[in-house]
Parts: sequence; structure tokens; C-alpha cells
Amino acid sequence: MWEAPALLLPLLLLVPLALLARLPRQAALQPAGRAVLITGCDSGFGHLLALRLHRLGFTVFAGCLCPGGEGARRLLREAASGRLRVLPLDVTRERDVAAAKEFVLSNLPETGFWGLVNNAGISTFGEIGWLPMEKYEKFVDVNLLGCIRTTLAFLPLLRKYKGRMVFMSSVTAYFTLGNGIYSMTKAAIEKFCDALRLEMKKFGVLVCVIQPGNYARSTNVQPPVNAEQIWNELSEEEKAVYNKEYVQERSDFFNNILKEGCTTGHEVVDAMVDALMSPKPKARYMVAKLKEKLLVFICTVFPTVVMDSVLSYALSKVKLT
Repeated sequence: MWEAPALLLPLLLLVPLALLARLPRQAALQPAGRAVLITGCDSGFGHLLALRLHRLGFTVFAGCLCPGGEGARRLLREAASGRLRVLPLDVTRERDVAAAKEFVLSNLPETGFWGLVNNAGISTFGEIGWLPMEKYEKFVDVNLLGCIRTTLAFLPLLRKYKGRMVFMSSVTAYFTLGNGIYSMTKAAIEKFCDALRLEMKKFGVLVCVIQPGNYARSTNVQPPVNAEQIWNELSEEEKAVYNKEYVQERSDFFNNILKEGCTTGHEVVDAMVDALMSPKPKARYMVAKLKEKLLVFICTVFPTVVMDSVLSYALSKVKLT
């Protein structure tokens, strides 16, 4: 008596698949005549993305902190068609952002402004008490407020052309092993994007978050740390609590993590391109190793005490004596 229902179940499961197959496919995005502004193009993901989008046919506005630097000059050498413009852009300066907006408005191609990629960011190492307040303010200004400045400036254009916004986050928005200040700003970006994504949906503007794993070796966003320099910069109060051996072991631990980083960033750039070009982009793109994805899974599914235990075990060899 159970044979008929058992046979019907696979057939019922096929019905939604058949309906999806009959849906008309959306046309692929045509890059020609569409403009994209990218922040942080001096090096790393921003640099690679600027070149990739240019090759695909986009008009690219590459914001560089050092427009006369080697990274900016390399962009101009490799993209001589006139569709790639390098402009000075320090995301912590309102006048730079305003000037970038005016430049984009004056040089928009026929199809208009399609995308804003908030890629600029900085990283550092250090336990919470090791870092002065000035460093916290700088990181928030670059990594978080910098994204908000450019977003607010280009929001009217993005609404007008129903474009895309792409934000660079990190898997360390979920956990940290020595760069809590960086993780803090990335977690804030995640929440900012959650609000922005819902608010922009009614305008046809899509918001995507890129969550790379350890790509320190390919971007140099976090160079190896020097224990002696860290010790010398500690306040006398912190030196009274810690010792040089602990700082050295903690630095070695962090540097070993950096050495495990991926040497190329092409997978991350692939995700950024998909966020800009796919008819139905993902809200989040996690581009990370299985180990990193597992840590994120533990962090989001299990109680906090479980994640704390995992990370504490990882740090168990680095003890304060």
C-alpha cells in the first residue's frame, strides 16, 4: 500500500525543477557603456578588479590613495584605451569623495553608473589593550566610515541607474585570532550592508558582500608583524602586564597564519565580477578555505562558548608566563 506514495514523491520533487527550467533566462549583462567606481585600487583586489572589468568592457574609475604611485601607473600602462581612469581617492576625506563624484558625473558613459565597489581597507595586529585610541579611530574612519562616505555620495546615481553595490568584508567578521580591530570594522560593515540591502531593494539596487578568507600573501593588506616594534610601542601599563616572550610568541603565531594565506586573489575577483554582472547575484560571497568556512559555521550555529573553546585551543601554546 506504500508503493504508490513512494513512487509519487520523486515525481513531486521534479515539478518545481521543471517549472524553473521553463522560466525565461535573463539576458547577460552587457558591460559596454556601464561605469564602475572601485576604491583602493593601488594594489590587491581593487587593482586586479580594475584590470578585469576593463578587459570585460566596463568604464572603470579606479580610486587610488596614491594616484602617482606604482600601482596607479601600472593600471594606466595596462589599460590604455581611455575606459580606465585613475583618480585620487582617500576615502577618509570628504573633499576627495566629492571630487570623485564630480569627476564620474563629468565622464559618465552612455549607459550610466552601474557599480560602486567599496574595497579600500587596512589591517593590523594587536590585542585590544595594545592599540591606542588613535588607531581605533583610524581603522573605523577607513574601513567603515570610508565605505559609508562613498555610499552616501553615489547613492543617488545608483538609484537612478538601478545599479550594484559591492562591499569588501572578511570571514574575520565572525571570529578573530589577533586582529580584533580589523574584525570589528568588518562586522560593522556586515550589519550596514544588511540594512542597506533591504532598503535599496525597492529601488532595484542590489547590495553584495564579499567575504574572503586569508589572502594576506596576495594583497599584502596585512604584512608580517615585528614583535620588537610591537613591544616598543606598548604603554608602560601594558608592559607591566605582558612580557617580551609573550609578544614574540603571539607575533610568531600570527605570522604563521599569514604564511598560510592564498598567493593569488583571482577567486575573490571572480566573486566580485559575479556580484556586478550576474542577473541574480548572491547577497554574500564567501571565498575561503574549508577550515575557515568551518570556523564560520561553528561561530554562527553553535553557542559562543564552543567557538571560544576552539579559538582558545588554537592559542593554547601562546601563554602569558
